[in-house]
Amino acid sequence: MQDYLHSRPTKVYVADAGSTDRTVEEALSFHDRLDITIIPGGLPSVARNNGARASQSTFILFLDADIELKDPTLIRRAMRAMRGRQLHCATVNIACTSTGLRDRILYSASNLAQHLSTWLRPFGTGMFLLVDRARFEALGGFSELALFAEDYDFTRKISPLRFAIIRGEAHTSNRRFQKTGHLGMTWLFLKTMVNARNPGHFQKSHDYWTTRPEQPLTRRRYYSRG
Repeated sequence: MQDYLHSRPTKVYVADAGSTDRTVEEALSFHDRLDITIIPGGLPSVARNNGARASQSTFILFLDADIELKDPTLIRRAMRAMRGRQLHCATVNIACTSTGLRDRILYSASNLAQHLSTWLRPFGTGMFLLVDRARFEALGGFSELALFAEDYDFTRKISPLRFAIIRGEAHTSNRRFQKTGHLGMTWLFLKTMVNARNPGHFQKSHDYWTTRPEQPLTRRRYYSRG
């Protein structure tokens, strides 16, 4: 649990894309601690925007479905940074819950690339993305033409002076590597960096949403923070 004092009254929107793994039931089981509402999901760019439109808060926190925040201070500190430094967007490093060496190496490389990007064109991962609502709306939210890497497409529009990587980590599974493969994910990441200024790149799925029968399309969660 997070030590953010406003967690209880904050609206939590879970965008569900027809999940079959009891996502809705599991989310609503926290109703005694969180104010949770289920909304329609879909492709990430559409589902994220659905959550943003439903919320009314000054700041919006986007989380992926398989994210675990083990540091109880993370949201509180991120909110303090957003207000104190007048940021438009903040993210964190990503850690993999898997103990596999290749998984950990690739996430470490991704974190390094994210830090280097702050000097010129920010790259923030949608696994944990805290945004200022006013700036989010001014930029038009996530492009609903984006079928791939909608988080990269959005954060590259943020000024490096208003973007920050908060100390700490969000933990995720290695499902992306299981689905696409380590080499496949590395190749997709490199292509995306090279095509950062090419809108057409983000309007292709790159077969990223091709799923195996036992791996249904993952849902996204959208938290709004007041």
